[in-house]
Amino acid sequence: MPKRKAAIAVGGVAALGAAALLLPNANASQDKDQASGTTGTAKTLKASDASGLAAQLQKILGDAFAGSYYDSARQQLVVNVVNGDDNVVVQAKKAGAVVRQVDNSTAELKAAARTLKTKATIPGTSWAVDPRTNKVLVTADATVTGSKWNRLQSTVRSLGSGMATLKKSSGTFKTFVSGGDAIFSQVQGGNVRCSLGFNVTASDGSPAFLTAGHCGVAAKDWSDSQTGQPIATVDQATFPGAGDFSLVKYNDPATQAPSEVNVGNGRTVQINQAADATVGATVFRMGSTTGLHDGQVTGLDATVNFQSETDPNGVDTVTGLIQTNVCAEPGDSGGSLFTQDGSALGLTSGGSGDCTNGGETFFQPVTTALQATGATLGAGGAGAGDQAGAGDQAGAGDQSGAGAGDQSGAGAGDQAGAGDQSGAGAGDQSGAGAGDQSGAGAGDQSGAGAGDQAGAGGEQIGGSADPSAPSDASGSGAAHDGSSSLTGTR
Repeated sequence: MPKRKAAIAVGGVAALGAAALLLPNANASQDKDQASGTTGTAKTLKASDASGLAAQLQKILGDAFAGSYYDSARQQLVVNVVNGDDNVVVQAKKAGAVVRQVDNSTAELKAAARTLKTKATIPGTSWAVDPRTNKVLVTADATVTGSKWNRLQSTVRSLGSGMATLKKSSGTFKTFVSGGDAIFSQVQGGNVRCSLGFNVTASDGSPAFLTAGHCGVAAKDWSDSQTGQPIATVDQATFPGAGDFSLVKYNDPATQAPSEVNVGNGRTVQINQAADATVGATVFRMGSTTGLHDGQVTGLDATVNFQSETDPNGVDTVTGLIQTNVCAEPGDSGGSLFTQDGSALGLTSGGSGDCTNGGETFFQPVTTALQATGATLGAGGAGAGDQAGAGDQAGAGDQSGAGAGDQSGAGAGDQAGAGDQSGAGAGDQSGAGAGDQSGAGAGDQSGAGAGDQAGAGGEQIGGSADPSAPSDASGSGAAHDGSSSLTGTR
């Protein structure tokens, strides 16, 4: 495969082997006892299996179903029910779940979210249902002060006691543009740098990839190098509104764009399946600015109110996102969210905080993006079963070489090239684009850090035997050097 095509074809997700090495350090649980108050016993499940079981129980239990979450410490699915009917409890237990009686029904929680939408759509706020607390988790970033804070606080109180929790974030909600395998576009007034998410096959059979919607809205034509000719064109883009995703088709229908990702040292991983996220499940995110990081899903169907990119007094509201406590920084937008067993979950949208102090990061669900665009992930699902097997093997210390190593066709040796692209001039590119799009004008640092990181991070992830090295080495220093003054969206 020509280097140019190989470089852009390897966008999307980190090595399962590296993920496996990080698992012992992953956040096992948000609460010391997530399943407190539960009754009965349950089957031991993988997070991916728990997602499927939760969907089944939602249909079976009907109005009695009040959400569910994965207890990663016990490897069990916990299902909330608001009906004490013994038959409801028995059905859930027979299916293999732990049952927990709660006060707030799904209908009541959704009604609370609608009230927030009507009365508190304020830039810098978000809300999502947290099934672990059986409440709506409302978050306000550092820009929500004065009358805005009072308005939000008053709205939350009006929902009633025990219906919602309000927390303050020290960061600022923003979209995270660039990261992963860099893609570039020249626009009026400068350049834009974003990240390729997952390679897919469009509904007409042509090769394509998914990335963040705000990238597709910002520019139409994309290249795999800062000064190169466009090699892909935006076919569909959604942002803001019901999601943050773009389908970008390769201009050359013969482009080889396998669902394979280079993670350094000749190691690659194949992703052939998409899955829905489950609250409580441990997940991993890969980006060129901060490298590989892990955390947990904290909410689903989240609504995020970003400051409008075009109207200083407006709001860009995005709905249906996955909320996590995985860190991210400017330079990670469009990057991939995935599980240890190789399931593609999401595309990095935006959030607050950084990888030193933590924060919230929101992701566009891949399943929703695929359904909306009509695209399919990987080679039509071929090999998905094998991929699951590779995930199972991930417990072995050398899985990154074994299970993931046989997927090296995506251009393992070209990853450095992708990293070089992000670093060589990506700073100027990101700076021009960032300054133009957000007014921050400080993308030079973002490009330098992100670009260097893309190359270095790939080697660290593929080659380090130290479980902490991929996360720390690939994220901390370069991330801050690369994005300290990028405060806007692009």
